Amino acid sequence: MYLSGRSSGLNWQGLMEQLEQALPHTSVSEQSLMFFKHPKRSVSLSLPVRMDDGRVQVFRGFRSVHSIALGPSMGGIRYKTGLNGHECEVLAAIMTLKHAVADLPLGGAKGGIDVDPATLSEAELQRLTRRYTSELVELIGPREDILAPDVGTSEQVMAWVLDTYNENLGNNALGVAVGKPIPLGGNYGSKDARGHGAAVVAGRVFEERGDSMHSASVAIFGYGDAGRRCAEGLQERGARIVAVSDSAGGAYDSGGLHLSQLRAHRELLGSVQGFATALTPAELLSLDVDLLVLASDFGSIHAGNVADVRARYVLEATSRAVLPEAERNLKLQGSVVIPDLIASVGGVIANYLEWVQDASNFFWQEEEILSAIDARVLVAVNAVLECSRLHQTDLRTAAYALALEKLHNASTLRGVYP
Repeated sequence: MYLSGRSSGLNWQGLMEQLEQALPHTSVSEQSLMFFKHPKRSVSLSLPVRMDDGRVQVFRGFRSVHSIALGPSMGGIRYKTGLNGHECEVLAAIMTLKHAVADLPLGGAKGGIDVDPATLSEAELQRLTRRYTSELVELIGPREDILAPDVGTSEQVMAWVLDTYNENLGNNALGVAVGKPIPLGGNYGSKDARGHGAAVVAGRVFEERGDSMHSASVAIFGYGDAGRRCAEGLQERGARIVAVSDSAGGAYDSGGLHLSQLRAHRELLGSVQGFATALTPAELLSLDVDLLVLASDFGSIHAGNVADVRARYVLEATSRAVLPEAERNLKLQGSVVIPDLIASVGGVIANYLEWVQDASNFFWQEEEILSAIDARVLVAVNAVLECSRLHQTDLRTAAYALALEKLHNASTLRGVYP
């Protein structure tokens, strides 16, 4: 009997069980897997910040570096109520796998602060960000650990990270953070890369399985930047976006939503609520559609709601959107899960390209960036599809097998010090 609950699968046990299922399809031994089971470094921070009313409030911050076998670590910082060190460790490990599948010379990291950023003024948010960065200043850097935006953070937050790091060290290293504004060494297309890449991956998987994207019905759970861009990319391929949702509510039209009007509505009112026929996010997850895109946060589909899911394809446009106990049921129901390791790889590729540009002080044009993202996304998804065909496995097992093989090779070549 599976446990219910959103966070039950966001743990080492669930991740390791999935990795062990991939082991028979690799040359990796259980001994080599030991390297993966232990994050390289996890820190917990106490962050006192003076609030606008003069009082001092103490926040909790975290940063976990999972691996540097392939290169310096890179991963997001999330400002989120209830964030804890364990969440950061598991998501950092997934970043390690994602970078490996994308064949990037990077390890995985994740961090952030237990806070609802909506409760802070801009001045308070800036002071909190600068305090967090200052506490980490000796542990981060372009060749050590690179910070990226995540849930609750933005390019403005990354600009504050950049400035604080450089003020502390007295230099001007642009590569300590990615997802920055363009004038500070940011990358064209960063905001849209994850959603754009998800649409590319969905189109390629449909093609591989002999299904047409033309007139395919699509529901988007989590209509932020990634969800919006994924919807636009899928519509460009002929799909029909019938439903979208965000934290405030949802909108439904069986004939297909008008995305440009929806975008204007959302920019004006801050939500998709009130556009077309109303539905709840829970109702969206249960729609009978060809493709369900999960672009919110981890644990969107869990043991408690998986029985309601009727989509033929489920695409994880964000890390760990389908928890392991739910994925087992999805397979029994006949749904195909397109895992986060390929579905959300566009975002990490964009971050990598920004880091490369910052290191070289040579910046590409927008068309060159988008073309490079597309090419690398297709290489990653094609490698996973080939592995899946060769070993007759599902896509997640194939992606994990590829990632473990690359990490094993790097760890073996490095050896153990001392």
